[in-house]
Amino acid sequence: MPRLFSYCIPYDNGAAPNPFWGVCTLNICKPVIRRNAKKGDWVVGTGSSQYGFDNEVVYAMEITETMTMQQYEKYCNAELSKKIPNWGGESYKERVGDCIYEFSVDPAKILKSVHNEDNRQTDLNGEFMLLSDHFYYFGERPEPLPDHLLPIVRQGQGHKSTANQRYFHDFIDWILTQGKAKNKVYSEPHDRHLFTLDCDYINQCASRDKQFDDMDEKIEGE
Repeated sequence: MPRLFSYCIPYDNGAAPNPFWGVCTLNICKPVIRRNAKKGDWVVGTGSSQYGFDNEVVYAMEITETMTMQQYEKYCNAELSKKIPNWGGESYKERVGDCIYEFSVDPAKILKSVHNEDNRQTDLNGEFMLLSDHFYYFGERPEPLPDHLLPIVRQGQGHKSTANQRYFHDFIDWILTQGKAKNKVYSEPHDRHLFTLDCDYINQCASRDKQFDDMDEKIEGE
């Protein structure tokens, strides 16, 4: 039976997940989910209480394809080049591309992006990337969960999956009856305004993601 993975997004800058250019992808951060989630599973990111977004859905995606990170690089080069970060781009959307590893060299090269060498181990430990052409991204205007689905919410590090099994069909019924068009970015990422070309912030972003991802590796998924 498909599974429902849920976790808290402490910061949302458009990189993980990356909902732009027609498909939603998760190729960096959340290594445990990326290692374990399969085609047909759903991943749900709920907002952080620090923004008043607790119990609200920032995004939800059905996994319609999985690839190794190496396969994703080839896929982006051939079909989805906008997911490759363009640090000199005018839009933050170009800078937050999640196809940040170049595997033509060994070890893989990290492109100038939201992550740096501090994130290499945890990013690559995810092994796979998740892709969806059936997603809902609400960004800074998240959708409140109904009371009967609040048990899927997890604040802090880690994620839920097994404990969500009883709520799988109820969640799908809920998201599909919201009258929302799929594969649409309904509002921008909450933290997009922080994502400038300022190097100090980028280093903070990489360090923060490493802290959360390293902790995720040590926490049971429930």
